[in-house]
Amino acid sequence: MARTTSALGIDRADVRRARTLARQVGKPIVDLAQRHTTVSVERATLRLAGLGGADPDGTPWVNRLADVVRADVGLEHGVSLPVWDALLRGEGDDLLTLAQKAAAGSVTFRVPEGRDAKRAGAAARKAVGAGIKQIDRQRVARERMIAKVGDAPSKPWIYLIVATGDIHEDIPQAQAAAREGADVIAVIRSTGQSLLDFVPEGATREGFAGTYATQENFRLMRAALDETSKELGRYVRLTNYASGLCMPEIAALAGLERLDMMLNDSMYGILFRDINPIRTFVDQRFSRQVHARAGIIINTGEDNYLTTADAIEAAHTVTTSQLLNEYFAKEAGLEDWQLGLGHAFEIDPEVPDSFRLELAHAMLARELFPDAPLKWMPPTRHMTGDIFKGYLLDGFFNLVGAMTGQGILLVGMMTEAVVTPWISDRDLALQNVRYVMNAAGNLREDFHPSPDGFIASRAREVLGEAIDLLEEIRADRSVPGEPPLLSAIADGTFGLMKRPADKGKGLDGVAEKASGYYNPATEILEEK
Repeated sequence: MARTTSALGIDRADVRRARTLARQVGKPIVDLAQRHTTVSVERATLRLAGLGGADPDGTPWVNRLADVVRADVGLEHGVSLPVWDALLRGEGDDLLTLAQKAAAGSVTFRVPEGRDAKRAGAAARKAVGAGIKQIDRQRVARERMIAKVGDAPSKPWIYLIVATGDIHEDIPQAQAAAREGADVIAVIRSTGQSLLDFVPEGATREGFAGTYATQENFRLMRAALDETSKELGRYVRLTNYASGLCMPEIAALAGLERLDMMLNDSMYGILFRDINPIRTFVDQRFSRQVHARAGIIINTGEDNYLTTADAIEAAHTVTTSQLLNEYFAKEAGLEDWQLGLGHAFEIDPEVPDSFRLELAHAMLARELFPDAPLKWMPPTRHMTGDIFKGYLLDGFFNLVGAMTGQGILLVGMMTEAVVTPWISDRDLALQNVRYVMNAAGNLREDFHPSPDGFIASRAREVLGEAIDLLEEIRADRSVPGEPPLLSAIADGTFGLMKRPADKGKGLDGVAEKASGYYNPATEILEEK
């Protein structure tokens, strides 16, 4: 019987095997996430119900309210029943008043039972449902605006980072970048924001190497890009970061303010910010449910592995993570068109056949995930400060993007590892992208590597190694009762970073759900 193969000679049975293994490795993590909640999930629920703002010291009211509920009755039942029970008992006219009284120590919370619990649950669902309806309205607004002004004329979407630290400086730079051809504007976050266990409030002007992710900053940038979209006759997308200790809250704010993409991958926080694995897997599932509802495209962070591990030796860990991220994303309700799975052009250019190896890895990702808008990341690790060589290397990166049909192409900077790029650097980088894309055209339809050649053989080799790794993870029983993926993360399987499940920042914000746990946001988001 003939084998069913692909353009790379990949056996479809191997692809099915890889996905089956990813599901088997991922399912215990989903089960773990369903059994737990976190302070950020509960605060996100309060934000969806309309509680915003901060006290005079800058501490958000959602933090103030959630902290008092937790101190009184714990987190294991969620905050919704105690909070709305208090409102129904007349402890406050609204959430803000209740939060202010709680912060002043004049409210004591309880876990209601019986009829009181039902009344509190119904009131909580109504309030949180109003926030989710606003997310629904924003999704419709996006679709209507694209229909009215037009969409980006071609793929890949050109993704450019703009972040000065000052939102009021970011806005004109973002608009200028869009006029020069950027399809997606990414406002990178201020250094260290992922480790803040609260979301800053208001328009900010003091970020370091990035701009704080806040609801007001989201609103200001989205409004500015809407104006530019009308001017240009194409919808300009906005992205930010739903990662770190406040992943669920930032996801909720992104949905409320109509962001279009969000970097959203628990592994980045686990590996590179030492956030507790259980905390961030729980937060990731909730945030992806919000993104699914909002029609937001997620970007995953597999490219980061190759900044610490060798891009050839660790190529299969990228594929493994992509398969797991696909499973986690779809389980949370995301569709193929929302899966901006990450990978990167990070092989040392001095390695013989480095370009062919990059082609092999990029083609493998495209073939495994044909309907996903893959996010292709430019060279960073081997940028030396030689801006001329860097500009050429970025050109090679752009060419691979054209040849392999990537969906989202992050613009590489020749000044990577030298300075934070100036507007002129971004303009030259955009010229590089435009030249390569215009010159290459639809080169993908003409490029067919030999099934027995170097590129196809390398792609099959990487997939085989990914399958072997997934089988190895699935079989791991080194910690009885612990999901095998947590053990693999603890062993340094991804990015050479060892992160045990009982360590890391934010672990104290995790609670195992009690039998009477209730969260109206989860209930609504999981309804089919």
